[in-house]
Amino acid sequence: MNMKKTIIYAIVTIIIVLSAIRLISNRNRIVSQNENLTADFVTVSIANVEKKASTFNLNFTGTLYPYKELDISAETPGKITSLNYELGQFFHKGEVIATIDDKIKKLSYESAEIDADRLKKDFERTGNLYKGNASSEQEYALARTSYETAKNKFEEAEKQLSYTKITAPIAGTITKKIVEVGKYIKEGDPIASIVDVSRLKVKVNVSESDVYYLHTGDRVTITSDIYPGIAFKGKISFVSPRGDDTHNYPVEIEIMNSAKNPLKAGTFVNVEVGIGSSSTALYIPREALQGSIKDAKVYIASNGKALLKNIVIGRGGNESLEVVSGLNENDKVIVSGQVNLTDNRAIKIITNN
Repeated sequence: MNMKKTIIYAIVTIIIVLSAIRLISNRNRIVSQNENLTADFVTVSIANVEKKASTFNLNFTGTLYPYKELDISAETPGKITSLNYELGQFFHKGEVIATIDDKIKKLSYESAEIDADRLKKDFERTGNLYKGNASSEQEYALARTSYETAKNKFEEAEKQLSYTKITAPIAGTITKKIVEVGKYIKEGDPIASIVDVSRLKVKVNVSESDVYYLHTGDRVTITSDIYPGIAFKGKISFVSPRGDDTHNYPVEIEIMNSAKNPLKAGTFVNVEVGIGSSSTALYIPREALQGSIKDAKVYIASNGKALLKNIVIGRGGNESLEVVSGLNENDKVIVSGQVNLTDNRAIKIITNN
């Protein structure tokens, strides 16, 4: 029984000691955190406001689209007699991918050809007679009109016959099979889809504040998580002159596809545009910023005190922010220690970055 009581007393003692240690530790931490609040000054680090070339990068996320994407449609009605393609097959422009029953079209073509040849000979014979005054001008004009009409009918029949061979309108890869052999189709019915991904388009939506920095022909760098460390070069091909209701502007970028690292339409990519200027601007480290970009403030060190100033921020990157107004070159902005600062508080500078 005594042994049991001894164990209980020991456990209780250990708990009390541990609690005391924790309380002491918490007290020391709180004292440490508030040390600057009770001191006559706050220790801070500062950095200079610098004037430098106002260059920065704009970054966007976009989606890849085929440079060209078309539905291949029939230009004449009829029954499909052959399909020469499979999904994923590549065709050069003008290669035949399907045929339509051409029996009637071929008969019309042959008949029109015979008529055109016959009336051509009649026209030539009448012309010779007319030159020898053996035929009237009216007969000569009638022969010419008949031949020209037959010639036009022949050319139309030739065109209609050519429509029975459906060809690839662009070089590309078949991505959709719409019909099967034996199906009757009408003029304008699609039979397949083809895409050209030898070049690609990146489509991005750009905010109003950024779009004025972009121009057709600007060079950009494109990266994708699919190929880490690989950069693709592109150029801006279109900047919309009109934004949507949310003040975003569609922008398109053209990029040549790579045989070594081929990209597919639908892939998400990152776009970086380097913006350069011959002018200079003031910059501060991003960690000096107090508040938000739209309601920006900084503390500056002046005569041993921290002064809170309102500023206007322009462009910014990951490390620095452009200052449009509110600061002067070589002002000292506080970059650490702000958590304990209030306006006009005494400071002690420990680091000048």
